[in-house]
Amino acid sequence: MSGKIKNRSGANADLTSGGVSCDERILRDCHQLYADPESGLITVAQSVGVTLLPPRKKITVMLMGNHSAGKSSFINWYVEEHIQRTGVAIETQGFSFVTSGRKRESLTGNATLHLYPHFKPLQEFKGVSEYLGTEVCTSRQKRFSLVTFVDSPGLVDGDMKYPFDVDEAIMWLGELCDLILVFFDPMGQALCKRTLNIVERLNERHGDRLHFYLSKADEAGSESDRQRVMMQIVQELCKRPGLNKCGFDMPTIYIPNPNKPSRCVNQIEEVCRTVEKTINQTVQNTLNSLEKDCEVITEAIADTLAVDRQTGAQNRRARCKGCFMALLGFVVPLALLALLVLGTLSRELLEMALGPQGTEALSLYLAPVVRGFESLSVEHQLYACGGLVFLSFLLLILARFSFRTRTTLSGRQKRQLQEKLEYVQDVVKSKKKKLYSEYLRQSVGDQDMDM
Repeated sequence: MSGKIKNRSGANADLTSGGVSCDERILRDCHQLYADPESGLITVAQSVGVTLLPPRKKITVMLMGNHSAGKSSFINWYVEEHIQRTGVAIETQGFSFVTSGRKRESLTGNATLHLYPHFKPLQEFKGVSEYLGTEVCTSRQKRFSLVTFVDSPGLVDGDMKYPFDVDEAIMWLGELCDLILVFFDPMGQALCKRTLNIVERLNERHGDRLHFYLSKADEAGSESDRQRVMMQIVQELCKRPGLNKCGFDMPTIYIPNPNKPSRCVNQIEEVCRTVEKTINQTVQNTLNSLEKDCEVITEAIADTLAVDRQTGAQNRRARCKGCFMALLGFVVPLALLALLVLGTLSRELLEMALGPQGTEALSLYLAPVVRGFESLSVEHQLYACGGLVFLSFLLLILARFSFRTRTTLSGRQKRQLQEKLEYVQDVVKSKKKKLYSEYLRQSVGDQDMDM
């Protein structure tokens, strides 16, 4: 590819040992804190019924625009390798993912969805799977190690037939992408209605992710020609209420070629700065999400332990209530039985068993009950005995239901939850604080750091 340029002075200034940038290491470490199968936050959260998603280690940047707008050429320029085919013809007919890796490789649709499982819902769009691919290259130019580019099909009006619903597929991808670069080329296709319609729909949902560029600006002719093209594009955009907003900006960009100098102002570095800004924001969002997820897990574990303590107290009250009712249930028939037995024994036998004083005391306490029971007719006595037996059975049944308790955590489970709580509070939060400190030290002096 012609027109290779030197790395920007600040692009990789934060590289650490081994060629890994600080931002890349922070995103990788954060992902590891989530995805570790034994002690990761996802595993810890699942144990208390909380679902977390791991942060991505790269940002996703989608390029869209009419065909031959220079999307593939920009990717080749950014990675400084000839990865994507370029030309006037519609070279990119499907979605092509371009990412950095250990070796040069081309992946088909199925392998692409295994590499990016969060993009698997694309399979629901009929025909998309056959037009998915991934290009893996070893380039580490600029911030490519933290970027995954999505090169979308060139958009055209008229009778052009796509093998899938390209409009809805781009809309769905726009939901997951961190940045959407819209390229307008000045060679007659910049006002493609299909492109403008999709841009308008994307702007309604994710206007902050959209950035517009006039690509191939060096081919637009003179400066007045470029201004006229830009005015036409801006006027067309402003006709659409959703795109008619203050602060609209559309830098002019083109792929620099030393063999073809141009007086046109090339703002292609603005694209690189936009990508870098998105990376920085993603790092901050990842660290902030890490802190929030730690708080969610801490609160969930604390709630689980509190509910378990409350359940244990309720179980203890249920057992006490059950024991009391069971005692009453047994006492009533036993008392009736004792009354009947004692009533049949002679006074001499009672004095031999209990002594004179015991017999006198027993007679004193049982005399009212005996007199009351003897005052009843035989039929009523039977009814009274039956009622007492029924009351006894009722109390025993209530005691059985009262003994029903809810499941509580075992001592081992409590210890494990407490260990997880300490791990999140002591290990993960301290790691997050350290990562945030390293991130801030890239731009703030040590004298300004008070952490």
